[in-house]
Amino acid sequence: MSPGGGSVVRRILLGSQLRRLRESRGITREAAGYSIRASESKISRMELGRVSFKARDVEDLLTLYGVIDDAERAALLGLAKEANLAGWWHSYGDVLPGWFQTYVGLEGAASLIRAYEVQFVHGLLQTEAYAHAVVSRGNPKASTAEIDRRVALRLERQKALVSESAPQLHAVLDEAALRRPYGDRNVMRGQLQHLMEISEQPNVTLQVMPFSFGGHAGESGAFTLLRFPESDLSDLVYLEQLTSSLYLDKPEEVAQYEQVMEELQRESPDPAGSRDVLRGLLQLS
Repeated sequence: MSPGGGSVVRRILLGSQLRRLRESRGITREAAGYSIRASESKISRMELGRVSFKARDVEDLLTLYGVIDDAERAALLGLAKEANLAGWWHSYGDVLPGWFQTYVGLEGAASLIRAYEVQFVHGLLQTEAYAHAVVSRGNPKASTAEIDRRVALRLERQKALVSESAPQLHAVLDEAALRRPYGDRNVMRGQLQHLMEISEQPNVTLQVMPFSFGGHAGESGAFTLLRFPESDLSDLVYLEQLTSSLYLDKPEEVAQYEQVMEELQRESPDPAGSRDVLRGLLQLS
């Protein structure tokens, strides 16, 4: 786990603990917000781990929730301090939307990443040339310097796959993502070749959902499932939208996406068969 990724996880862990403490005392978010001179919505964002924590706010909330044990207070305040550590991606703040920063941290902290993509190759599996084509298409008004920065950010994220604490990545790519051209013929050939090579890594499992299968379980579109080594942190579903993102953590919702992912994995050719699909596409390109 990267230090920055860990800070995001600690923020979420602290938020969930504060939520449990508040609910166990029967205190409303409105009352909690009043105690720290903040709104109910800020308490909600704190409990979801979406904002940084001020030591004074945490101290006041712990007092309100009746936490008087010095050791317990010190542990939670220490967690708040660790949660505020800046992640490596903060240096890309000029090109990284605020709503995406949380995901980058969570991705870096995950022990298992399962993803389904239909529009393009997953960001962790893109070559530099392919990423440049994708970013340029998605940001037509961006300057060359900005596009280069966005591509650099994507390549920096990929370093997690070869780190000492590399996560397991299981990606299912719809054949549409592999046939839709981004960049010229050489870019696409390079991308297909890269997928064949990276799929041989022990921590990467890649499957292709072929057109020939017809309709399948991934009808709702792309999504990512994240699992973490911390037992206190539940699995998350990440859904990316045009100008924001959505995280689902309710067990029943996560279970539905897990079922869809399992069906996609079962219905797609296995990794060896998927490499054959990639090989066939490479011959056609």
